[in-house]
Amino acid sequence: MAEELEQPAEQPQAEPQPEPQPERNENFRWYILHAYSGFERKVKESIESRVQAFGLSGRVGKVMIPMEPVTEIVNGKKRTVERVFLPGYVLVEMELDNELWHVLKDTPKVTGFLGTGDKPVALTEEEVGSILFRSDTSKDKPRLKIKFEKNESVRITDGPFANFNGIVDEINEDRETLKVMVTIFGRSTPVELEFGKVEKIE
Repeated sequence: MAEELEQPAEQPQAEPQPEPQPERNENFRWYILHAYSGFERKVKESIESRVQAFGLSGRVGKVMIPMEPVTEIVNGKKRTVERVFLPGYVLVEMELDNELWHVLKDTPKVTGFLGTGDKPVALTEEEVGSILFRSDTSKDKPRLKIKFEKNESVRITDGPFANFNGIVDEINEDRETLKVMVTIFGRSTPVELEFGKVEKIE
């Protein structure tokens, strides 16, 4: 009988089980806090320091501001900067309870939780994934942020209309395209172009 009891006591498969547990609290969910636009970084720092001060570190995981790299052209030079792509939103991974709710809601520059009334709504895994996925993929392909204005003159640098000049008629920031009115054979014709295929005429 003694030998029989020794065999199940070994439980070789039990060794890897403790490893994932400290990494992620199974009760953690992602919530969104509304903050004043432009104060996202300050709110993130305030949340982290308040969580420490109130001894709530065990119930809060990551505090994240959804960022994406944006390539700007300033005075003809390209530079890439990190920009908030969801202004006024701070994501917090946590095991939310009444105490934590009050601590976070009372953080300076925080206006409240995303949810209905006073009941915060946790994000689904798909929603969190889409935000994190956008943050990750945009690092590989920074957005080109060039400030074009309606009615300004531009020169086309690529494609069948290269070296033609035109006037900006419409700007689509999301798709990063312009509708440019180009005079072809004496007639003004709208041409849709990507930001990167157009340059301003100084």
